[in-house]
Amino acid sequence: MSAGDDPRHYAQLLAAVYDAAMAGEKMPARPRSVISDSWDRVLTAGVDPDVGALDDGLDVSELEARRLDSGLAVVLEDLTRGLESVIADGDNILVVADAHGHVLWRSGAPRVLQRADRLGFVEGADWGENTVGTNAIGTALMSRRAVQVFSAEHFVRTHHSWTCAGAPIRDPRTGAVLGAVDVSGPAATIHPTTVALVDVVARLAESQLRDHHRRSLDQLRSVAAPMLARLCSPALAVDNDGWVAALDGITPRSRLTLPRQTAPGRTMLHSLGECDLEPLPGGWLVRIAEPESHSSGTAIDLDLSDPRNPSVTVSGGAGRWTMQPSPRHTEILTLLAHHPEGRSAAQMSEHLFGVGDRTITVRAEMSRLRKHLGGLLAANPYRFADGVQVHLGAG
Repeated sequence: MSAGDDPRHYAQLLAAVYDAAMAGEKMPARPRSVISDSWDRVLTAGVDPDVGALDDGLDVSELEARRLDSGLAVVLEDLTRGLESVIADGDNILVVADAHGHVLWRSGAPRVLQRADRLGFVEGADWGENTVGTNAIGTALMSRRAVQVFSAEHFVRTHHSWTCAGAPIRDPRTGAVLGAVDVSGPAATIHPTTVALVDVVARLAESQLRDHHRRSLDQLRSVAAPMLARLCSPALAVDNDGWVAALDGITPRSRLTLPRQTAPGRTMLHSLGECDLEPLPGGWLVRIAEPESHSSGTAIDLDLSDPRNPSVTVSGGAGRWTMQPSPRHTEILTLLAHHPEGRSAAQMSEHLFGVGDRTITVRAEMSRLRKHLGGLLAANPYRFADGVQVHLGAG
């Protein structure tokens, strides 16, 4: 639909096109290519145009985990601010979905959220094409472009009273799609130019992701630089995804491929050979192993002598670094130090909150803690990684 079209007349035309397409008859007009391509994919997937596909959604725990893993939480505020003018009138909702189309967050006025509830357009629901057919979230993810889906361009009939505009959000480092941002509402409430605004906001979010990654590498570099200066062997500092923050004595590169399960100690890296890995706050120090040498191991000292100023000191062959944990993280580290065999999320919830059902909060806290001490901590159950020497000071 263009800016000069009558929405009601256009909706009637689309309804006629849709009915003819579903019946296998000659259509009065051709749907846009992005829509016809989507309809072909959805028909091949076997989605029912009357009810869509069965979707049990995500439980609360899995939803929280996907939010943490999506990489989009850091730009949620920017997305909301950029599109607040579109949802301010109370007729539209803002939705952020992950790369698979699961709704991670949504916001809007209660009356439009209630209408969305009746469509199953709720947090945790799967709005990928294979589940609910052609829609701005799933189709933007599949086509990798901004798209507006108006009225009967939706594949499932119950969605025909809605119009949505969505755009993919890409990882600026790799180009991989992280998810999508979407504005949806009753068909007559969204202007044709909304899709352009949504696309601009998605690009701004990508810029913010790029800046966030640059700042995290700067922080990692500030810790690693003194260590690299003292070393007599080639080494580099990388974040948890292998992006290089600093290096010395190694051919320049932007990224290093790390093992899927990275742990302190000696390991074989395809591009460098045998290396010793030591954890850094938010990444790793990677040293080329010297012949006939042995990995020096990693130690962590928890100094709780002053409850108002606790500290964590991590020591390895290349040096040491210190961080000051929050009171909650101090409590978690102390618990794990007392239980080297590990604690489940439910056991940690019981210890921290007096009840065993706050596992979502536990997982969220552990995710934040592992951004600083990821190489020192393991999961299932939560514990210090094998080979890490832990010393708990007086407290």
